[in-house]
Amino acid sequence: VGIKVDTGLQPLVGTDGETATQGLDGLGARCKAYYDEGARFAKWRAVLKIGPGLPSERAIAENANALGRYASICQEHGLVPILEPEVNINAPDKAEAEALLLAEIAKRLDVLPTTSDIMLKLTLPEEANLYKPLVDHPRVLKVVALSGGYSRDEANAKLAQNTGMVASFSRALTEGLSDGQSDSEFNTTLGDAIGAIHAASIAG
Repeated sequence: VGIKVDTGLQPLVGTDGETATQGLDGLGARCKAYYDEGARFAKWRAVLKIGPGLPSERAIAENANALGRYASICQEHGLVPILEPEVNINAPDKAEAEALLLAEIAKRLDVLPTTSDIMLKLTLPEEANLYKPLVDHPRVLKVVALSGGYSRDEANAKLAQNTGMVASFSRALTEGLSDGQSDSEFNTTLGDAIGAIHAASIAG
């Protein structure tokens, strides 16, 4: 069982409209209550703003720092954090942003206690295997990939180039499905999508 424990995007003071994701008030107490109710995973999502020269190094660092603080609180209460810092696929400086994000995440992973484990949910990178150091990091249980608005074919092609990443697709999974299909058509379309996404997940 998993829960979402962020409050959404808040303005990042002193920037050109960039944002940082904030946590729920009293997160520690909430995590304990969620754990007692059976939760074992907690998800925090941050979206890095797009635009000329964005996302900035400061915004990436601020969001990564918030993710690190959140992860520590959740881990203290027995929950495995799922960190989702999404880089928009249309960001003009997407590759540069991803390199900065990798460095910020790695820096925070390296100071985690050896008993701490996290999962990462990341946009498919411009550079194949950019996130392989995170895949191989001893504190990372799994790195899963967002389709992020790519078509299923594009997402699968990118995923197949990234060893160790597996799909966590939503939009790409539901591509081609509609309520106007018969049960047979719906099931066939969905089955074909699952098969193609699974193949991409194990291709690396």
